[in-house]
Amino acid sequence: MKDLLRLKTSLNEEIENILNAQIKVEAHSSSIYLAMSSWCDDQGLKFSADFFAKQSEEERKHMMKLFNYVNDRGGRAISPEIVNIPADFESFRSVFEQMLEQEMYVTQQFNTIADKCIKLKDFVTFQFIQWFLEEQIEEEYVARRILEMFDVIGEEGTGRWEIDKHVLKVSYEG
Repeated sequence: MKDLLRLKTSLNEEIENILNAQIKVEAHSSSIYLAMSSWCDDQGLKFSADFFAKQSEEERKHMMKLFNYVNDRGGRAISPEIVNIPADFESFRSVFEQMLEQEMYVTQQFNTIADKCIKLKDFVTFQFIQWFLEEQIEEEYVARRILEMFDVIGEEGTGRWEIDKHVLKVSYEG
């Protein structure tokens, strides 16, 4: 029976656990971005609300990509409980600062997963994780460029609405 259970999954238990933890991180990111979308909408920042709604959906897709990978490898993906999502934010700029902080945290988490994969010689998962690491370059880049608009344009007068108009146009061409 033990041999049969071993065949059930080709995931190391540590890798399965760290991937389930990342599933929760992605779900948390999705929920935070959805809250940011609602806050921006309430502030009359429609383009930024749309931007964060799109980001929320993208993070959910990342969560599901990890979730399906764990299950496809014979592991058991865990549907995460998400708590402590803020409903209010300090300022327009602060939502993008929090976005950059969140994306830098996610990058750090994926680096930790990659390191664990190498240490445990799980090259299949290491290969899978590469997509996420490349995705993080784009996520951080976009957040940084948007924050630069706050420095260049400023929020005074119509600056806030000018920034809002340009948020959806920021992209990574790398």
